[in-house]
Amino acid sequence: MIKIRLVCVGTLKESYWRDALAEYTKRLSRYASFEVIEIKERRTPEEEGKEILSKLRGYTIAFDLNAKEPTSEELAKILSEKAAAGTSETSFVIGGSDGLSEEVKKSVDLRLSFGRVTYPHQLMRVIAAEQLYRAMTIINGVTYHK
Repeated sequence: MIKIRLVCVGTLKESYWRDALAEYTKRLSRYASFEVIEIKERRTPEEEGKEILSKLRGYTIAFDLNAKEPTSEELAKILSEKAAAGTSETSFVIGGSDGLSEEVKKSVDLRLSFGRVTYPHQLMRVIAAEQLYRAMTIINGVTYHK
């Protein structure tokens, strides 16, 4: 089973974000082991970066506003190809409100963007979880993705 780790800065304070993330976590559990790791917000992205890097495992992908924008099918292909190549774990990173440190951006294997707009990092967790679920349904031939 594929292991997916979502490393995030900060916590989800509002119940509606936690509920939405819990729903996609439940859905993802059919296809992958999915874990969310929260990093405490620090004064600078550089301070957060050291802890982020210590939590990454396997193939690493950071969400970065200035990176390549994949389609859902392309995200599914990345996960599928890494699994087929023997990579059992993939870590995704969502920075805090001040973004990611340059060290994190340089250290990850791939940087991806979900568009040129900025999302609150709490919403980005839900978007990332939904897109990971969508990717897993594509990989498994489930009709969720249209």
